[in-house]
Amino acid sequence: MKSKSAITYLQLIVVGLICLQLCACSSTKSATEAAMINPAPDPALLAQADECYAHRAERERLRAGLELIKRARAVAPGNYDAAWRMARLAYTLGDQSQDDKERDALFREGIEAGDVAVRVEPSKPEGHFWLGANYGGLAQTEGPLAGLSDADKLRHEMAAAQQLDAGLYDGSTYMALGRLDLELPEWLGGDRQRALTILEKGLPYGPQNSMLRLQLAKAYLANKKPDDARKQLSFILAMKPTADYLPEYEQCASEARELLKRQ
Repeated sequence: MKSKSAITYLQLIVVGLICLQLCACSSTKSATEAAMINPAPDPALLAQADECYAHRAERERLRAGLELIKRARAVAPGNYDAAWRMARLAYTLGDQSQDDKERDALFREGIEAGDVAVRVEPSKPEGHFWLGANYGGLAQTEGPLAGLSDADKLRHEMAAAQQLDAGLYDGSTYMALGRLDLELPEWLGGDRQRALTILEKGLPYGPQNSMLRLQLAKAYLANKKPDDARKQLSFILAMKPTADYLPEYEQCASEARELLKRQ
């Protein structure tokens, strides 16, 4: 006959095994529930949207990319990778548009998606960057006074992205912040000298960033340093652009030629 202590020991083992099984079931259930709450988007849709963005010089490709990413977000509205990509596509399409109503609608779509990205992954820089870019686009459509709040939000989001990754997009946070200080009137917070300081600080992160160099040239002109401005403009025209930024380079090169003609 087994002793009472032996029976108690066996009972404890059985109870322990049952608890482990219940915990495993609970863990599996939690993982399943989490997947249902935050489903992953179709990787193929993200890849196709990226391919469309790579051909962003063609507006129809951008539109197609935006529709693809909307399909991805319909299944996974809270997914970070889908959200920041939508913010990127919405901003780029809005920036190219000549229609104020379309620009306004696209930037607002971008803000919605960017806000989701920032809330889901606040410690990743892409969401902050593209949210800030859309705020900047909206500020331009609204005008200086109405857009001041959005300009402040642009500054906040770009600063957050910069803190997380100073070299993001070859120093483009510095380009955005410097441009903001150049374009805002001084009585609304713009600062030409600060713009120059920011852009010079960003140059080591993006020596081949034609957009950054163009804004730096403008900052030199605003601070009455035409010789330094000419150096930047000449550098843009002489540089070999990277394939990833070819559309932006062509636009910058065209503007650089016009600025040089005026010198």
